[in-house]
Amino acid sequence: MLNVAVAGVAGRMGRALVQAVVESQNSNIKLSAAVQRPYSSLLGADVGELAAVGRLGVPVVATLAEADFDLLIDFTTIESSLSNIRYCAENDKRIVIGTTGFTEAQKQEIASAGAQIPIVFAANMSVGMNLCFHLLKQMSEVLAVDSDIEIIETHHRHKVDSPSGTAMRLGEVIADTLGRDLDKCAVYGREGIGEPRDRGTIGFATVRGGDVVGDHTVLFASEGERVELTHKASSRMTFAKGAVRAAEWLGEKSQIESGGYYDMEDVLGLRA
Repeated sequence: MLNVAVAGVAGRMGRALVQAVVESQNSNIKLSAAVQRPYSSLLGADVGELAAVGRLGVPVVATLAEADFDLLIDFTTIESSLSNIRYCAENDKRIVIGTTGFTEAQKQEIASAGAQIPIVFAANMSVGMNLCFHLLKQMSEVLAVDSDIEIIETHHRHKVDSPSGTAMRLGEVIADTLGRDLDKCAVYGREGIGEPRDRGTIGFATVRGGDVVGDHTVLFASEGERVELTHKASSRMTFAKGAVRAAEWLGEKSQIESGGYYDMEDVLGLRA
């Protein structure tokens, strides 16, 4: 039995994760702990009632030290996630990370922790989006020769990182496929009168408003035609179910018990 803890259960994503774990069809996975930051008024509450899935007998606690678990699912904040990763590394716990906005140095810290414990870290846990990442490699190889490339993303008004982690990952996939350095070819905004567009750049357009869960489009625009790859998420359960699938995958992989750094391409068998 894989005992799973969820961090940040008071948030919308945290509640969706609780629901996804409870509704998992895998009988070898069980929600055993729920964590919320200290001083929350929800400490001690039954997490099942909080997530509207019925009483589970699992109280909300303030720290991981109070929780009994084998694997943590974390979609919280950068600071909280890094603290939780360090705790898991020190206490031999597995972790699935869906938090976004990390710096390159912080991503390296996460990768280093993967030498100690099994980690699945992905900018987007959606199964559909990760299939898009896979398809985007082929599209870039074929279409980029004579296309201008733009990435357009839309999220709810509360989203704090911009561009989104998913948009950045889309850019990284394209740049890596084409042998470009995203730091040098990315364009994040346009204003005023400038030079004609450089075909070697990758443009990003960011929209924030309302309650949009997450829309992403990669546009390949050439003379005479446009090809678009679009993914639209209408519910946070999309990401929650993907995270639970990643947790199940880690739980079934006995050969990675000593450590490993993975993403959703590994989970979905798309790496080859």
